[in-house]
Amino acid sequence: MTLHKHRSRMVTQGLTRAPHRAFLRATGYDDAAMQKSVVGIVSTQGENTPCSMGLAPQADRARLGVAAGGGVPVSFSTISVSDGTSMNHAGMRMSLLSRETIADSVELVVRGHAYDGLVAFAGCDKTLPAMMMAIVRLNVPAVFLYGGATLPGFALGRQVTILDTIEAVGRVQHNDMTREDLDRMERTCTPSAGSCPGQFTANTMAMVGEALGLSPLGSAMMPNVYSERLAIAQQAGAQVMRTLETGGPLPRDLVTLASLENACAAVAATGGSTNAALHIPAIAHEAGIRFTLEDVARVFQRTPLIADLQPGGRFLARDLHQIGGVPVVLKSLLEGGYVNGDVPTLDGRALHEALADAPAPDGEVVRSCAHAIHPSGGVTVLQGNLSPEGALLKIAGLKSLVFSGPARVFENEEACMKAVSERTYRPGEVLVIRNEGPKGGPGMREMLSVTAALYGQGMGEKVALLTDGRFSGATRGLCIGYVGPEAAAGGPIGLLRDGDIIHIDANRNRLDVELSDEELARRRAEHVPAPQERLAGALEKYALLVRPAHEGAVTHSGAVQWPYETPEEA
Repeated sequence: MTLHKHRSRMVTQGLTRAPHRAFLRATGYDDAAMQKSVVGIVSTQGENTPCSMGLAPQADRARLGVAAGGGVPVSFSTISVSDGTSMNHAGMRMSLLSRETIADSVELVVRGHAYDGLVAFAGCDKTLPAMMMAIVRLNVPAVFLYGGATLPGFALGRQVTILDTIEAVGRVQHNDMTREDLDRMERTCTPSAGSCPGQFTANTMAMVGEALGLSPLGSAMMPNVYSERLAIAQQAGAQVMRTLETGGPLPRDLVTLASLENACAAVAATGGSTNAALHIPAIAHEAGIRFTLEDVARVFQRTPLIADLQPGGRFLARDLHQIGGVPVVLKSLLEGGYVNGDVPTLDGRALHEALADAPAPDGEVVRSCAHAIHPSGGVTVLQGNLSPEGALLKIAGLKSLVFSGPARVFENEEACMKAVSERTYRPGEVLVIRNEGPKGGPGMREMLSVTAALYGQGMGEKVALLTDGRFSGATRGLCIGYVGPEAAAGGPIGLLRDGDIIHIDANRNRLDVELSDEELARRRAEHVPAPQERLAGALEKYALLVRPAHEGAVTHSGAVQWPYETPEEA
């Protein structure tokens, strides 16, 4: 019996482990269980967000799969921070930080108890990359499962989602909608448990899970409330047991340079969340692969946009599921030569073999590469003298890819939100929000409330928004985020002044300010950094450890081989 198959025996076997076994017997172990592989089943189940409320039944079904495969399932849980209720206030500083906390907490439990395998469930934005990061860090037999999206609601005679409600706030501010109609939308736009239903961060990262081979093909786009998810969860538990028997593929066999590029292609092809360009490098980091925003940009640029998904398009995750799910996207990209079909999948088959029976594109939700919506991806990376380390813009759905205008500088999100709410900004301006990066925020808040208000006011493409913070996957409009270096790291965004002319050209992938190198150098010499309040607690630790956004905003040095002990024999 191999060590990786029975790592748990350093807890269950041997004379000195009698106290350990006593504790385990108190949890329900018998003599037979002491001889079996132990598989952790972790979820972010909780009542703080609809994204996580439907995870417990799925996680419970995974127990059946592990048990049927001859293992001992052990359930545990970890935190989540809801992006839905933390946005537009100081609580959003905790969102990205929670990604690290979740990954760390899963590592602590699995390594602390020497579990042999893992099935991980997640639902809300940062919880998905967090679980994948933990899986790759641990490199034990594992499956990641997304909990699924909510169903759309119905209000004012049409289908509505949470994005409609967020943007409707701006419409009310603009007197284009009544408070009564907003109330009707608020009460009906999210009729079930599950994550946001468009190609926002949760669904984007669920797609990444399939493209990397960490999740079963065809599982991601299925709505949360579909009963078939219970069967998929049970199969996931069984799959971990099969991997324990065969010895692979392990997570680091799956997460390779080729599969990371496949994941980026899937994001670009579907107009996915800009947050993926933060999370994919972080997952790569756990595998010991340096994969930065520049690498992401290279794939985004060469990949066509072929899926017509919200927020830039028309369709939802449920619509993609109904025509065959993520495999339809991957097969279309494979046939177009945009993904590598030789990478392994979760069950060990090569991707091209696993996609052999996937449906063809329907021509509406997903097109063939020959009939792409746009020749380059729905997300692009801009570089220039204002963003030497890159910045991200979602171009899916934009009418124009070029914009120039004077800067209107705000030192934080709240100051900009006040100007937007009071409509004291002007068309043609570039609204700049700085000091919101990973270190400077700290926590790199996303700006969905600001961007949605602009769109709701009919100004989504009449002004541009530029920030060293993040955007939600639901953001649309001329919104550029993740500008690096951030202001707190001495980036040029920290040197901008009101009236500076900023040029955005997504056709050329450029972001520049109309200032000479000499003027930028002069301002840098005179620059006084924004004062930082004393933080304490989790934010203080995060600010001390976090690395730049273009490296994934990670907080440790990278992959190591955990020095597991040899199980003691009786």
